[in-house]
Amino acid sequence: MATAGVFNGTNLLLKFAADGSAVAAIGHSTSCSLSLSNDLPEATTKDSAGFQEVIAGVKSGEISFEGLVAYDDANNAIEAADLLLDRTKIDWTFGTDAVGDDIYKGEGFLSSIEMSAEMESPVSYSGSITVTGAITKETNV
Repeated sequence: MATAGVFNGTNLLLKFAADGSAVAAIGHSTSCSLSLSNDLPEATTKDSAGFQEVIAGVKSGEISFEGLVAYDDANNAIEAADLLLDRTKIDWTFGTDAVGDDIYKGEGFLSSIEMSAEMESPVSYSGSITVTGAITKETNV
């Protein structure tokens, strides 16, 4: 059954893997976000009565994520860094695991990975994925 009402952000997952491999949730994730954009080229003319007009242009997307580093995670920061350094296209999904919930899927490239270690604090990572190609919406079954 699809998730009803406001739900806990812990249930929203980012999963990715090398193109063609089975996607897996990123390890020890603390946050993830999906940002979609639509470029709006100006189409104002003398017939616009002094108001700006635009047309729908190129759509784009970016995914950001953060977490805590654990080398024994199945999908960890080191593996993500390797995908970035190898310029590997990845498959990704963004959504919950609940049956009936809609999820977004697509392909992209890791555009950044950062690992940070402060004294007496857990090692953390952050990164971003730039979407390439179409984004699709599916329903978990």
